[in-house]
Amino acid sequence: MKITHIDTFVVDAGWRPWQFVAVRTDEGITGYGECSDGRMPYSIVGTAKEFEAILKNQDPCAVEARYWDMYRMARQSPGGIAAKAIAGIELALWDIKAKSLNVPVYELLGGPLRTRQRVYWSHCGSSRAGNHEILGTPQIRTWDDITNLGKEVVARGFTALKTNIVFPGEVASTYRGGFGGGEGTTDGNVTNELLDHIRTLIGTFRDAVGPYVDIALDLNFNFRTEAATRICRILEDLRMMWVEIDMYEPDALREIRDAVAVPVCSGENLFTSREYRRYFEARSMDVCMVDVPWNGFANSRRVVEMAETFEVNCAPHNYYSHLSTLHSLHLCNISPNIRICEIDIDDVPWKDDLVTEPLDFDSGCVVIPDRPGWGADLNEEIARQHVWKPGRLPGYWSGRAKK
Repeated sequence: MKITHIDTFVVDAGWRPWQFVAVRTDEGITGYGECSDGRMPYSIVGTAKEFEAILKNQDPCAVEARYWDMYRMARQSPGGIAAKAIAGIELALWDIKAKSLNVPVYELLGGPLRTRQRVYWSHCGSSRAGNHEILGTPQIRTWDDITNLGKEVVARGFTALKTNIVFPGEVASTYRGGFGGGEGTTDGNVTNELLDHIRTLIGTFRDAVGPYVDIALDLNFNFRTEAATRICRILEDLRMMWVEIDMYEPDALREIRDAVAVPVCSGENLFTSREYRRYFEARSMDVCMVDVPWNGFANSRRVVEMAETFEVNCAPHNYYSHLSTLHSLHLCNISPNIRICEIDIDDVPWKDDLVTEPLDFDSGCVVIPDRPGWGADLNEEIARQHVWKPGRLPGYWSGRAKK
């Protein structure tokens, strides 16, 4: 079997784009991989097409060899855009190999370890705050709407949720200084007023879901060490699943972890075990988050295996389509140290249609499919119906951070 060419797709996901790679072969098997980045989508797929020159006429089932071919081509800039493009292609190669053997991807790497994976409802309230019209969901006008959302999470069978810093209102919003910008937002400070607001937000969710549903708060890149520490401290009595903090300095993250009594989760922004190793050695995180569409399958597994040697559990980062969910589920199924898996429940109406097989939810878990490959393909017809317009800015840039 030989690779013939690569096709790419940039799909409109409402307020951000999703990117996909399709690797074609001369035996008619197509493999699919997701490599979504919400900010520079056409750079990612353009880079993926650049790799076609060294992949054409090569054996797609020699996945590791093909990975190193691509790595050598991009090794002067091994992270970021190049890494995501490589990941999308590598994920598609695993799909081809598994389909050619008529087995699920997880069977190629020692699975299965489980039949279902517990998931948490991510961006709970965050997505509705700015996009309720696209989603067809109620607005987040008042704290009562946060209460009702928390009760909806429980009623729909989920046992965990994650939110961002949401501001209810006639025009609801989220705090996004680290991405949206604005004067003073690079400072990464937190005010007493914002501390009280965060406490009210998480407290309202806790009252709504009861004592046993897990709650996480994602701070992204919005705060520096001192501010993140203060935020964590005001949440210590609310049984947090974790506070998620993105930071490129492992010792600073360790300072936060040592100073607070809530679990610290981090890592979604890192690439390969080389970068994660510094965080494990510094004991920077209680929970390690790994992004499969950014790292690829083999590299994600290396990260999870390394985490296991440090007695750290992992939680796949999955702010994307259901193809990414399938990538993440297969990683969970070969990994003995999984905390939980992310999934977005509030999303664009065409999300389910983008894959050829539906996800099977069961009591806050997703059943891991045993079909060949990833268990579903990208629906290319639907992908072509929802194209992200080149040059369009994602929703992260549509407003300024609240102070």
